[in-house]
Amino acid sequence: MRKDTLQLVLYAGATAVSMFMLVKTYNKRQNTYWVYEDHDMRNSDDADLRESPNADVDPAEKGLSELDSAFRAEWVSIGYPQTHREIEENENWNN
Repeated sequence: MRKDTLQLVLYAGATAVSMFMLVKTYNKRQNTYWVYEDHDMRNSDDADLRESPNADVDPAEKGLSELDSAFRAEWVSIGYPQTHREIEENENWNN
């Protein structure tokens, strides 16, 4: 075999092996993905069992769970009425 032909065969083989490894690595990485731990309190059973962290400071949160406390904080921030009396006042105010 001539030297040029031998080099061509070697380069073609190296290219074929490199392409094979590249495709194999790409397919392997394509099937892997990150799974992050869920930090959402709504999906946690423990958050509904633990006492509110502000129960000793805020008397309105006494007896609430941590999940209920989070919902209450959200409702207060958007101005959602807390009691039936406030709901009735808002209904009367709109009429």
